[in-house]
Amino acid sequence: MGYQFISPLIRTPIAGKGNEFLYDYNEWLLVQNGGSSGRTIQFDSTQRYVINGRDQAEVARNGGNLFFEAALILQAATSTSPGFGGIGAPLNPGNPYVKSRTQVGSAATFAGAYLNGLLLRTTTFAIRAAYWEKFYVHRRLRPEAYAGLIYNNIVNKIQYPINPAVFNSQALAQIFNTYGTYLLPHTYPEGAPFHSSYPGGAAVIAGAHATLLKAFYDENFVIPNPVVPDPNDPTQVISYTGEELTVGGELNKLAANYALGRSSAGIHWRSDGAAALALGEAVAISILQDERLTFRENFEGYTFTKFDGTKITV
Repeated sequence: MGYQFISPLIRTPIAGKGNEFLYDYNEWLLVQNGGSSGRTIQFDSTQRYVINGRDQAEVARNGGNLFFEAALILQAATSTSPGFGGIGAPLNPGNPYVKSRTQVGSAATFAGAYLNGLLLRTTTFAIRAAYWEKFYVHRRLRPEAYAGLIYNNIVNKIQYPINPAVFNSQALAQIFNTYGTYLLPHTYPEGAPFHSSYPGGAAVIAGAHATLLKAFYDENFVIPNPVVPDPNDPTQVISYTGEELTVGGELNKLAANYALGRSSAGIHWRSDGAAALALGEAVAISILQDERLTFRENFEGYTFTKFDGTKITV
């Protein structure tokens, strides 16, 4: 980005039972009570691109800067130097400076620095909205805690009110055949955060950030020369061949994959992420509406596509 190279390669967890956690009952109980097993994730010595759910979970574990990186890629102009530059995405056509011959936006309004500040500020409001739902409304059990109820139902004959269909599920049978337990294997040794599951806090932030970026940039801009990880050598990339990829579509995918990464790790239900993206979007739209009241420019609003496919002008 600019003068600095930021590698898209990541450290990736080694696959295998030795790198999975919380399927031993004593370890599970220790972590549920706030303790630490002392075990750590073992990483491959070779960095590579994301290619599977385990990699996705690792990105979601430490991905708080994901959309700031996306903003840099969108902002930075293309470069002839390999590894440098971005895609130079055009601004949303609703930006009042797009058609001006003599003026540009600034750090105060409608330019990249303004967006970067908005991303930071929105993070706080998004997580507050998530915590309200978590603590005052839903209080949904984390998957690892629910798995403990299943385990104790089967092994210790404690009759928790669990839908009988769970005990006949293929997933439960596969877990037992692989791990010899009815607990849910995790990719994080610390398990889930201490607060409740619904909606996903990190996914609320992802939904808000993706919405801001879709509002700020032209979501219909086609990404030039896209690449994908080489399935034969995931330390390299190859040219993407397929339907055109747009800024809006890729931001939607980035938010969805971030939410799904938390589910792949075992700390969220899929519905946690789905609800969180919608809540984050609502937070971002509310902030954009408030911001609009402070502008002096002749601004008719940002038009973009919501996660549900409907258009909105803010």
